[in-house]
Amino acid sequence: MSFWMSVLPEAPARPALPGDADADVCIVGAGYTGLWTAYYLAVADPSLRIVVLEAQTAGFGASGRNGGWCSALFPKSVAALERSYGRERALALNAAMEASVDEVGRVAAAEGIDCDYAKGGTVVLARTPVQLERARHEAEEAAGYGIDLRLLSAAEATERVGATGVLGATFTPHCAAIQPAKLVRGLAAACERRGVRIFERTPVTRLTRRRAETPHGTVRAPIVVRATEGFTPRLPGLRRAIAPVYSLMIATDPLPASFWAAAGLAGRETFSDHRHLIIYGQRTADDRLAFGGRGAPYHYGSAVDPSFDLEPRVFAELRRVLGELFPSLGDVPVAHTWGGPLGIARDWMASVGLDAATGLAWAGGYVGDGVGTANLAGRTLAHLIRGIDSDLVGLPWVGHRSPPWEPEPLRWLGVNASLRLMTAADATEARTGRPSKRAALMSRVLGA
Repeated sequence: MSFWMSVLPEAPARPALPGDADADVCIVGAGYTGLWTAYYLAVADPSLRIVVLEAQTAGFGASGRNGGWCSALFPKSVAALERSYGRERALALNAAMEASVDEVGRVAAAEGIDCDYAKGGTVVLARTPVQLERARHEAEEAAGYGIDLRLLSAAEATERVGATGVLGATFTPHCAAIQPAKLVRGLAAACERRGVRIFERTPVTRLTRRRAETPHGTVRAPIVVRATEGFTPRLPGLRRAIAPVYSLMIATDPLPASFWAAAGLAGRETFSDHRHLIIYGQRTADDRLAFGGRGAPYHYGSAVDPSFDLEPRVFAELRRVLGELFPSLGDVPVAHTWGGPLGIARDWMASVGLDAATGLAWAGGYVGDGVGTANLAGRTLAHLIRGIDSDLVGLPWVGHRSPPWEPEPLRWLGVNASLRLMTAADATEARTGRPSKRAALMSRVLGA
């Protein structure tokens, strides 16, 4: 169980699907994507019969386990989107992502969801000369697009995040720190207040044209939405649609004011640095450090299992890196450890869409940046399902079809090789002081 869920009261159990049922919209997955879709549909048309099917409990997946960054990050950069879709459409998607950060805050306030929302922005530190050069390049590229991402001096960066060895940073205001489990719990309740029926402990075993089959019965609906992200490979025929890659997290107990006086994060800025192997952190509303990163292995056959949430080697490395960033932590122990799978499409492109011929809709492939993206997906799916011709349905990720991942063992070899490459690239840059050519090549291969 994630730290986020562990500090909440136990939620009352929802019933399983009692048998065959009919609905106007059936949604598979009670995480952010599924619940936002249900929410916006129910708000727009209260007469709709909406059923949400969840294999475990609402928020069981990434929605209750993530790093709590409600950001405007999208798996593809604006430059990469421009190469495929043109400048205007690339910037439209970026603007929609930025607006999603505020939309989550708006709905949370309107629905009385106390999810510790604090829009303090994101500071990405540069702690080596190579990282500083990357930061400069990102800031210059953003300026060319008119995007609000600026370069901070060492003093400006350290004032926000009192980490060691800071040479500078990039800063964007378009991110809010949240308590993700509070958000998904509150969103589920908001859906139910509007008549949405959520059935838990109801795994979907097969999706077909206008049908979702479960051990308890079949739901028939003109529209069936797949909102299963990292758990997608469990569905028949979708083993190669998404690669579930694990991200792990640690959290401390609440830290004293003396620590925060030096560590900063006074605005609850989310923070990272410009290394290749992703790390991410936040100061929680109750003054803990919650910190996570990649590095856990991909498991053969796109397997997903609770035992994969626990990788002592990765937890130890996260604690080491956190201590390197903030030496004043001293020997403060890790109080919570957890993890879970995120979904990566073969071309690193998130997508959302609706196949009118089959009634099957989908959204996902967020590559770990799904808090804000899922909100945009939910609003977009609501428009697609209701046949609304809007700016949202014209965004470049709508209708995108990613190619399948390679069959095994190529998938296992490729994904794990890329994880090892990024780890090696950081070590090489630290040793040589020069950018990693292999990491640059990998970035080009992924089209980032």
